[in-house]
Amino acid sequence: MGQGTLAAVAEPKYWHLRTVLLRTMDTEFSTGQVLPNERELSARFGVARATLRQALDQLELEGRLVRRRGIGTLVAAPRVGIPVAGRDGGRSGAVRGGQEWKVVDCTTGPASAALARTLNLAEGEQVHTVRRLRVVQGVTVAAESLHVPSAALPHLAVVVDGNDRARGVLRQLERVGVDGESRSVELGVAESAEAALLERPPGTPVLVVTTQYAAAGRLAAVAVSTYRADTCKLTFGESGVAVQVPAGVKAAAVS
Repeated sequence: MGQGTLAAVAEPKYWHLRTVLLRTMDTEFSTGQVLPNERELSARFGVARATLRQALDQLELEGRLVRRRGIGTLVAAPRVGIPVAGRDGGRSGAVRGGQEWKVVDCTTGPASAALARTLNLAEGEQVHTVRRLRVVQGVTVAAESLHVPSAALPHLAVVVDGNDRARGVLRQLERVGVDGESRSVELGVAESAEAALLERPPGTPVLVVTTQYAAAGRLAAVAVSTYRADTCKLTFGESGVAVQVPAGVKAAAVS
């Protein structure tokens, strides 16, 4: 398509209204303040209620608005800064600054074809998978699946209880002596399993952070963390530079 064709595409009414609402929120409302009802907003901006709802839905999706039953539509609080680094407790599960990891379960089983490729294993080799939630000040902001080849933890004790087994996997992974990490970040949407853990509807925008841990020159583990895009922003490294999490498109995840 040529530039002339692109220039001819009209901006949807709801998107223009979204921009107008953002300016209004920034100048007339503060965090936690309730917006006027739909009838008043429709009359003020001279738009149909269907168009208004589209704009409000988009702003809620982006984390700029929050709807509360019995209260109304509120201006959302700024996104919470979430550090993503080797010392954030990602492997050990440590609590830090009101942030913690909570274990959902721990399983051991044969690697699927996709997971085997990710871990550089033969399909069917045994892998420990620890599923956890990252909680900040009581709010779940991420769901993570940490995959560790069984061969990388030869001294792991046989434990039946899921939580104890998860702690054992995390402790042994620390003792292996991880000496390198690499991360990739993809925009995505929450599939049904992740959405349920995050207590959000499927299709919610997320940021998928895939972390590879190396030990002795070999891949020791892979963590796939799905962060809510509507409530948090991620910080990387020592600089504290924040990366704003935008609404995104579907990204592939390991299963």
